Amino acid sequence: MDLVGDGNALTEPSELLVYECDGLTFHRNPPDLVLFPRSAGQVCQVVRLACELGISYLPRGAGTSLSGGAIPIAGGLVIEMSRLNRILEVNALDRYAIVEPGVVNLELSRQARSQGLFFAPDPSSQSACTIGGNIATNAGGPHCLKYGSTVLHVLALEMVTPQGELIQLGSPQGFSPGYDLAGLFTGSEGTLGIMTKAWVRLLPLPESVKTFLADFTSMTEAGQAVSAVIADGIVPAALEMLDQLTIQAVESSIFAAGYPTDAAAVLLLELDGLAVETAQASDRVSGILKEHGARQVREARDETERERLWAGRKGAFGAMGRIAKNIYLQDTVVPRTRLSQVLERIYAIAAKHELKLVNVFHAGDGNLHPILLYDADDPVQLQSVQQAAQEMVEVSIEAGGTLTGEHGIGLEKRDFMPYIFNDDDLEIMKRIRKLFDPHRLCNPHKLLPSTKVCMEFRQRVGGSGRPCIETPQSLQEESCQES
Repeated sequence: MDLVGDGNALTEPSELLVYECDGLTFHRNPPDLVLFPRSAGQVCQVVRLACELGISYLPRGAGTSLSGGAIPIAGGLVIEMSRLNRILEVNALDRYAIVEPGVVNLELSRQARSQGLFFAPDPSSQSACTIGGNIATNAGGPHCLKYGSTVLHVLALEMVTPQGELIQLGSPQGFSPGYDLAGLFTGSEGTLGIMTKAWVRLLPLPESVKTFLADFTSMTEAGQAVSAVIADGIVPAALEMLDQLTIQAVESSIFAAGYPTDAAAVLLLELDGLAVETAQASDRVSGILKEHGARQVREARDETERERLWAGRKGAFGAMGRIAKNIYLQDTVVPRTRLSQVLERIYAIAAKHELKLVNVFHAGDGNLHPILLYDADDPVQLQSVQQAAQEMVEVSIEAGGTLTGEHGIGLEKRDFMPYIFNDDDLEIMKRIRKLFDPHRLCNPHKLLPSTKVCMEFRQRVGGSGRPCIETPQSLQEESCQES
């Protein structure tokens, strides 16, 4: 406790319970201790002591991640980074900001806006998630269709190695000789070290933004319209899809955005850039959407209406609480041209397992987010959800897709990695990880599959009705660690 000072440690079981899961509440296991460092120096000291004592640890921010990556599997230490939350500099001339990991994503854009700039990565949890978590998972968001995921906006990083050393990767100018270690760290999900400072790219606010809502009587037509827009050479800033159940959940909640509740699907499409560009693209986009079955294409009249349309999209996950006790959110990517076929198969999988399914996702880049609605107190539903989720991953891979678009691998998809990587690929990844963390104390049992599948330890705890991860001694033995 002396390392971080009074008031910066949690030890009571009731306090630790808050950290038993991340945004994907399906997986639960509490840490033994939570520490809140307030400086990079304190992080170094904590990591050195953990290394000396052989205690496993992991960094955590807001806990909005959706892969089980921010929870300890076998107890240990959570290093909570939320109190390193300063925006140290906004450099308008060179268009970058220097931030600590606990800075909330939206707050960075708010501060940069006064200088005509913004931070492009914008996850749906933008008002709560932190820059450290965005970098750890290489987060995306609606606008990554045009601007790309977080890795393209990271110039340099200050990090604490698993040996407790403070080093810098990359350069504020975005160019550095040798290997792109900042790129390697981004998306490593807390397995290679702990970020304590980042230099991130800022972009100029676009001169013009136009936001459209198109509604369809068929999910298939909506999916085909998405491909048609991109095929015409138009790259929207964002292109999102919501299905009927999602629309109805949103419209009956505080996030009501004026979506037509009788539509089978709506597309939320945004163009930005020079005024002359968005004016020319607007007519083309509207025409393409109507040609592919849109009943109506409506442009937001002003900033207030635009914000309302986006509030509905970003509040969609929260609105699900009105229609189900529990949700299981998936994250895969498929080619845009296969959207309609994959969606049909995903709905069929849910129907086969007698589960209710909703869809709200980043249609422009084929990043699917099927959401299974269930009751965790029902063991039959619990088993059905796990089976259905696996089948949805398999369908996405068969269609030429991949495991995740933005949520990361974490614990959730760790043992699916062999679906897309062969033994040689995985061996290279394991060697890189071992080079950084030879003692395997930094967020162990995540990201890379184990020599022994540890998922068998996921069991329900008596009487609670919640899934959890058991942590028998065997989980800590060599047979259940990455080789």
